[in-house]
Amino acid sequence: MTAYAGLFAASFLAATVFPFQSELVLLGLLLSGDYPWPALLAVATVGNVLGAVVNWALGRFFLHFRDRRWFPVKPETYARVERWYARYGVWSLLFAWVPLVGDPLTVVAGALRANLVLFVVLVTVGKLGRYAVLVAATLNWM
Repeated sequence: MTAYAGLFAASFLAATVFPFQSELVLLGLLLSGDYPWPALLAVATVGNVLGAVVNWALGRFFLHFRDRRWFPVKPETYARVERWYARYGVWSLLFAWVPLVGDPLTVVAGALRANLVLFVVLVTVGKLGRYAVLVAATLNWM
């Protein structure tokens, strides 16, 4: 149970503004052979999606603090991702898993009041897909 909690925490933190590599934790647990891959896939995905929902909430409710030094997204990053989101729309949330762009993208989605249900569906599809490819590649390699 501790391993699943650790994977959840790593996946959650990796989806927020904290620099963390949930993929390494997932790979380690997969390679140990002690845990079923569907459970690991589910835990990693749920943790990562919930972390993205925290970013959505930051954008939705705390955007007026974006000029503060402690705000997790730099102004130039926010502006760049806002332009990208405006250009590609809500479908860009399928790429919320992409390093460096994904986290600010989820903050912008909240700031621009993206529908939370649609947000969760699209982010889940993208993040589940990324983890599924990683799991499949690892299992084929083993």
